[in-house]
Amino acid sequence: MTNTTEWITRSVSRLRSVKAPKAATDKQAADGAAKAPAPRSTHERLQATLRRGNESLSPRALRRLLADLQEVVAPQVSELEGGRRAQAVAAWYGQAAPEERRDMWLLLCEQFAPDATRFQSARQRYEAAAGTADEMQAEISLRRSLVSPRTRLLQRFAVFPEGMRFLVDLRAELLPQLKSDKRLVALDADLEHLFSTWFDVAFLELKRLSWDSPASLIEKLIKYEAVHDIRSWADLKNRLDSDRRCYGFFHPRLPNEPLIFVEVALVDHISSSITPLLDEAAAPADLKKATTAIFYSISNTQPGLRGVSFGDSLIKHVVETLTADFPRLRTFATLSPIPGFRAWLGKNAGAMLQRLDDKRRAELGRAVGAELPQATHLLAAADKALELDARSPVRQMLLECAAYYLGRELHDGKPVDAVARFHLGNGARVERLNWAGDPSAKGMKQSYGLMVNYQAHRQAPRHAGPGQGAGVGGHRQPVPWLTGNAPEFFPRFSFHFYNDDRRQNERTPHAAPHAAGQCRIRRSGDGFGRQLGAGRLAHQAGEPGGAVSGRGRHRRLCAPTGRAVCQGDGQDAGD
Repeated sequence: MTNTTEWITRSVSRLRSVKAPKAATDKQAADGAAKAPAPRSTHERLQATLRRGNESLSPRALRRLLADLQEVVAPQVSELEGGRRAQAVAAWYGQAAPEERRDMWLLLCEQFAPDATRFQSARQRYEAAAGTADEMQAEISLRRSLVSPRTRLLQRFAVFPEGMRFLVDLRAELLPQLKSDKRLVALDADLEHLFSTWFDVAFLELKRLSWDSPASLIEKLIKYEAVHDIRSWADLKNRLDSDRRCYGFFHPRLPNEPLIFVEVALVDHISSSITPLLDEAAAPADLKKATTAIFYSISNTQPGLRGVSFGDSLIKHVVETLTADFPRLRTFATLSPIPGFRAWLGKNAGAMLQRLDDKRRAELGRAVGAELPQATHLLAAADKALELDARSPVRQMLLECAAYYLGRELHDGKPVDAVARFHLGNGARVERLNWAGDPSAKGMKQSYGLMVNYQAHRQAPRHAGPGQGAGVGGHRQPVPWLTGNAPEFFPRFSFHFYNDDRRQNERTPHAAPHAAGQCRIRRSGDGFGRQLGAGRLAHQAGEPGGAVSGRGRHRRLCAPTGRAVCQGDGQDAGD
């Protein structure tokens, strides 16, 4: 019996001794996973013998690739020979796995950086030469010290025929990796800097794309259209019809590849909805009666050229071309989406409700079925935006929120909406908000179907001073956040409403703004800062003196300074 007890005791002890190391091993593994070693730099890997962890290329293969890259930019190698060697590296890159391509990016970043010692010496000489006759020469030396071998290496890749395509595609693949690996930022910065020079507007060619263009080129319009998807060949043909124009920028090193293209409709008034413009069954408009060019889609085609701006220059060139071809054109405007509005309202609906007075809040509460409407009630009602009638308080609330979003929601002094930032930053103005401008699923997902017209004055000084930008029509307008004349963009609003079924932009009486289909926004004088509410014009609190003047329906809203916001003949002040 004693022997049995001793045997059981010894066996249990052995089991415990086995389990304890296993538990300790598991704990060590967990700690190791929590404290994973940082990835080795290419400097460390080049000195190593074996690869480690998830490293793709072995140290030997990494050294061989580095040697190939160094031969491309070797001092004794001519530009032509360097381009040929770069083409061989590009051929290897085309067959490489994504992880192997990443190793090449890291080599470019870490092995071809500027010489820190040379830069430090050049900076000291520049500081010592300040104010002397040698200052300019010292500045030149400092600039040259900042030019990295990486820049010269990338320039060699642009030598061979397909080199530009290779570099643009390389950056397109690189961009999504920047957030996860900051070591790659230097390569991206060099590529963007080179592209901003190589793809300057001076080197681009404006071409019209029509139904008679090569099929391979027309197919790329379908592929790259980013605003309103092209559903069929019939849809595409409609966009290239006689009353339409499509233009693109092309680069000589990327033949038959539009960098950016814009679609334009020639009509007799500012369009409030994208639906008739995309109606394949609609008859072409009479070009003899066309007075307005509507830019309804602009699409960048090359992700690798992100940060290189083409849009403003393209619009300017297209306006000049259209003006020469159609002298009757007087108005150049866009019909643009508001891509960030729905997401913004989802986060800020509560704050916007706090801005309402008691009467407006009560009206909205009755409309959404809640005595004290909350953000969830407003957003739920907005999901059925297309079912709201013209007098719906929810509809009016959405219009006012959209106006606030476009004009007052800023980041670093600029509109948070990317499309608004582009057009307003180039001197255009918000002309009109359009209810149900885009009733498609995409339009509802972006902005509850709302669209906006941006327009620029065509009359402007011939020479624009500093702090001015070009608008939709390519004419110079002051940009408030650049001139410093205004503490915020669109600090004042006034609203004018229109009937849904109007034919000639006919205004409804100000006494009945709830019969509204669209909302027109104007910057007013210093006397107005509030929006239309509860069916009446409202003065800014604490700033009396605003007035509604005029006769009959064509009334005029004036600031205390007497500046007309909307004149009686239906035209804008200063137009």
